[in-house]
Amino acid sequence: MRTLLAAVWLGAVAGAVAAPFAYVPNEGSGTLSVIDTRTDRVIAEIAAGSKPRGAAVSRDGTRAYVSDQTGNRLVIVDLAKRQAVGRVELGESPEGVGMSADGRWVAAAIEESNEVVFVDTRTDARAFTVKVRGKNPEHAAFSPDGRLVFVSAEDGDAVDIIDTDKRAQVAQVPVGARPRGIGFAPDGSRAYVAAENASEVFVIDTATFQIVGRVKAGLRANGIAVHPDGRRVYVSNGGDATVSVMDAARLTVEATIPVGQRPWNMALTPDGRKLYVACGRSGSVSVIDTERAVKLTDIAVGKLPWGVVIR
Repeated sequence: MRTLLAAVWLGAVAGAVAAPFAYVPNEGSGTLSVIDTRTDRVIAEIAAGSKPRGAAVSRDGTRAYVSDQTGNRLVIVDLAKRQAVGRVELGESPEGVGMSADGRWVAAAIEESNEVVFVDTRTDARAFTVKVRGKNPEHAAFSPDGRLVFVSAEDGDAVDIIDTDKRAQVAQVPVGARPRGIGFAPDGSRAYVAAENASEVFVIDTATFQIVGRVKAGLRANGIAVHPDGRRVYVSNGGDATVSVMDAARLTVEATIPVGQRPWNMALTPDGRKLYVACGRSGSVSVIDTERAVKLTDIAVGKLPWGVVIR
């Protein structure tokens, strides 16, 4: 049976014909859990460094790029072989990882050196580094057009903005204390930033770099996920074990959904029908039906899941 499951998994990845998979880095167990979003079951556990945190997956679904926070490197995982096939040295304490929409660039936020390292996926090598003003950067998120990277510095109250063509920081936008998760409207016109200590979401106009709205979320707002239609923004609230559903037009919270303990980073399926929420203290991923705004199930994964990426 194990051999059969392995064969099915390998064939699905190689042929890119399976339903999307959710990949969950577990910083406490050093693994990447693989969830089939059709069945909401874990179908594989892949070794991914000593303390995996941020993750991105290539456009063709064949490779994952995972930051190893204590190993100070980016681990490159072959998803068909279920094993690491490469490593890129990043610097001390890498955290969040973002990928450009065209799949060429991986950006990794490096905490101790206050910089973002850009890796070229064509060569799997470091290409350039940008120093940021904020301290302890946690996330590095590409705008949909790949022109900008927004960087949240958790030991501060601002978001640093990098122009990828100039390879330099071009702006800094003050937000609430301890900014964390970042998401973009599908057209790239707005960025949404969760400020954990403020328990708020700040809305930034990406053309003017001005704050155009702020919304009170739950206690210790953290992760951000934007629905593909742009009408809803999801906010994980680590302090009260909930996800807030925000109306992007009205800038109001329309629903609050209970999930597992210490919800962290999240991801939506491409069709927007399901939201997967990493719940660190529960060792699980909560799955939400976005149409009904209800939790469907909790999926046991590894220890201390940090986030989710779906491809």
